[in-house]
Amino acid sequence: MPLALSPLRPSRPPRPLPRAVPLRRRPAVLAWGLAAGFAALYACVAVNRHRRGLTKAYDLGIFEQAVRAYAHGQAPIVPLKGPGYHLLGDHFHPLIAVLAPVYRVFPSALTLVVAQALLMALAVVPLTRWAHEVAGPRVALVIGCATGASWGIVRAVADDFHEIAFAVPLLAFAATALGRRRPLAAALWSLPLLLVKEDLGLTVAAVGLLIAWQARRRRGGALPGLALAVVGAAATALTLLVVLPSFNPSGSFDYWQQLDGGAKPSLWTVPLRLGWPPLKWLLLFLLAATGGFLCLRSPLILLCVPTLAWRLLSTNPHHWGVSYHYSAVLMPIVFAALVDALRRCDARRVRRGLGVTVLVAAVTLPLYPLHEVVMPEAWSTSPRLTETRAVLRLIPDDAAVAASNRLAAQLTGRAEVTLVCQVPAAPTPEWVVVDLRDPSVRSPCATADTARMLVAYQDLGYRRLVDQDGLLLLKRP
Repeated sequence: MPLALSPLRPSRPPRPLPRAVPLRRRPAVLAWGLAAGFAALYACVAVNRHRRGLTKAYDLGIFEQAVRAYAHGQAPIVPLKGPGYHLLGDHFHPLIAVLAPVYRVFPSALTLVVAQALLMALAVVPLTRWAHEVAGPRVALVIGCATGASWGIVRAVADDFHEIAFAVPLLAFAATALGRRRPLAAALWSLPLLLVKEDLGLTVAAVGLLIAWQARRRRGGALPGLALAVVGAAATALTLLVVLPSFNPSGSFDYWQQLDGGAKPSLWTVPLRLGWPPLKWLLLFLLAATGGFLCLRSPLILLCVPTLAWRLLSTNPHHWGVSYHYSAVLMPIVFAALVDALRRCDARRVRRGLGVTVLVAAVTLPLYPLHEVVMPEAWSTSPRLTETRAVLRLIPDDAAVAASNRLAAQLTGRAEVTLVCQVPAAPTPEWVVVDLRDPSVRSPCATADTARMLVAYQDLGYRRLVDQDGLLLLKRP
C-alpha cells in the first residue's frame, strides 16, 4: 500500500536579521544622541529657573526686548538699559536677530532660553565625532559627556540668555576643522563670530594665524590664514572704535574703563594684572584640568588667549572667576585641544588625562545648576512664588511698568518695562512693581536708588495696591 504523502508546506522565508547601523554612521548617532540629551537637560534647567522667577532683567530681559524689537522690524531699542538705548551701542551682536522669526511666532522669554539650550548642546556634535575618529567610541562618549557637562557651558545655559550662545557651537566646529586640517571649513565656521560679539574678532584672528602656521608646516601658502587674521583684528577695531560709539548715547565704548581702570596702565603693571589676584590662577588651573592638562600640548589651546587676555586684564572681578557665562566660549576650545592632544600621547597619558577630565566633570557637576533636574525642591512652587504670580497678573498686557530686576524678566514679553531705579522718562510708568526680598535688587539697581525712587513715586501720588512682605505694587493715579 503506497504511503500517503502529506502536501509539502511552503517554507517560510528566513526572518531578516536586524540591520546594523553602518560603521560610518555610528559617530553621528552617538554625537547627535548626546547633543539631544544635553539640549533637553539644558532646556529643563533654564525653563524651570525662569518659571521660579530666577531670571533677571540683566540679561534675559534686555535680550528679550532686543529680539522683540527685531521681530517687529525695529531697531533694538532696550528701555531696560535706559530711555531710547540702542543695544548695538552696548555690545556688537547683530546675529541674535536670527531668533526674531521664531520669537515672532512664540513671543516669550522661553524662546530665548530654549534656543540657547539647543545652540550650546550643538557644540557636542563636532567634538564627539572627531573624538570617535581619533580614539574610538569609548573616548568619544567621554569627550561628548564631558563637553556637555562642562562647568562653563552648564553655568551659561542657566544664567539667563547671552549672545555667546551662538559662539559656542561655531567655535566647536571651527576648532574641530582646524584640528582636522581643514582650513577653509575652519575659516567659514569662524567668520560668523564677527557678528556675535566685538572681542571675538580677535579669536577669528587667532584662527587665521593657526591656519597660516599649519600651511607653513605643510609648506603651503600662509596668505589665506594671514588674511583671515587681518580681517578678524580689523573687525574688532572697527566695532570698538566706530560702530559701538556710533550707537552708544555717550559716543564711546562703555567698557574701556574696565580694561584700563580709568587710567593708562604702565607696561610693567600688565603682567601683574594678568596674575593677580589669585582667583585668576583658579580660572587657569580649572581650564587646564578640564582638558585633562593634555589640552596644553595642542596649539589649538592658543584660541583661548584673546578671551583670557581681556578677562584677566579687566578690572571687573566677575571676569576673573568661574561663575557667570564668560567661560562658555572656552569650553569647546579646551575639548578640541584635548582631542587633538590624544593623537600626540601614548596610551598611559591618554588614560591619565581622560581620568582628570572625568574627575573635574564629576566634582563640578554638583556645584553648577545641571543637578537641579534631580532636585525635587527645584520643581516645587513656593508660597512666595504663588504670591508673586498673583501680583504680576494684576498688571495688564502692553502696560508701562517700572520693575525690580527679577520681576522685570517676567514682564518683558508682554509689557514695556524699565528698571525701578531709573529716573523715568515722560510719561511716567503706569505701574511700579518691586520685590524687596529679591537679593538681585542690589544689582543693577542699588538698594538706595530703589528706595529713593519708591519714595519719589509715592510723592507723585502712586497708590499702593499691594504691600505684602516686601512685595510692592503701585499704580499711577
